[in-house]
Amino acid sequence: MRLYLVRHLAPQVAPSVCYGRTDLAVDPDMQALALPALRAALPAGMPLFSSPLRRCADLAAALGGAAVRYDARLAELDFGEWEMRRWDDIDRAGVDAWAADMAGYRPGGGESVADMARRVSAFHADCMRLPAPGAIVICHAGTIRLLSARARGLAPEAMALEAAQHPHAIAYGETVIIDCV
Repeated sequence: MRLYLVRHLAPQVAPSVCYGRTDLAVDPDMQALALPALRAALPAGMPLFSSPLRRCADLAAALGGAAVRYDARLAELDFGEWEMRRWDDIDRAGVDAWAADMAGYRPGGGESVADMARRVSAFHADCMRLPAPGAIVICHAGTIRLLSARARGLAPEAMALEAAQHPHAIAYGETVIIDCV
């Protein structure tokens, strides 16, 4: 199966602010500008899945209308009390604790990367049972990194470690294509 993983467009949030599960919008003019290129790059007739967070859901609705399947397992990491705080304002001891255990620590009391990896892995397993040759998934950079690790056969704990240890370079609006076996 081939997955077309599309990262949402840049959300309306100040620079250097921690956000994950926070439901942020995207500038509608920016989305309108991006839609033609995305429509041209994505195959027609594929199942379309999306994170329910607005920055993904609005894009998915514009691409697929009523055919979109929203799945909470695709949501970004929940940073708990860190959500919407400037990174510089987050307690340094908490950031250090997370750096010491990137996969298992729950930043801000939210969700660990290992927790997120388990839910993303469950979504992947369900995708592999689809009768279609592929699917389009509108989601987040963290979700894309985890799905890419899962497509290489990694189990959730290994997915979490890989995603947590390597910085991402997935641009807003970028499409990452992975082949799953």
